[in-house]
Amino acid sequence: MHISAKADYAARALLELACEPSRPLTCEAIASSQGIPFRFLKSVVGDLRRAGLVRSQRGCEGGYWLGRPADEITLLDVSRAVDGELLTLRGAVPGDLDYPGAAAGLPGVYRHIEADVAALLGGTTVAALLAAEARERPPAHQGAA
Repeated sequence: MHISAKADYAARALLELACEPSRPLTCEAIASSQGIPFRFLKSVVGDLRRAGLVRSQRGCEGGYWLGRPADEITLLDVSRAVDGELLTLRGAVPGDLDYPGAAAGLPGVYRHIEADVAALLGGTTVAALLAAEARERPPAHQGAA
């Protein structure tokens, strides 16, 4: 399976937005923080906005916020927002494949892979990723008193 740069950048942008829910973030800030090419990120954020995963505000106090709570945005939502189909084989979705003879069972394997990936991504929210990252982060060092 191939995870596109668009899907990776979209997930990273949403995680940045989820870290700062009280204020909008600009694409410039997100791109800088995550090391994402700015022009590419602008396109990705446009896809996220059209899918309702982010909302925007213009002006000097403008930027982007999450379009819905972080615990309601899954990686499956993100992938479908920027890439469309989750899994394709030469442009066809696994459900449309039908092979003759000895290869007849192969499309079923591809459908199974797609279902497993959809279940994993659909069960992983932006909020859960932030919580996992916070658990893995070492506590800030306290100076001696």
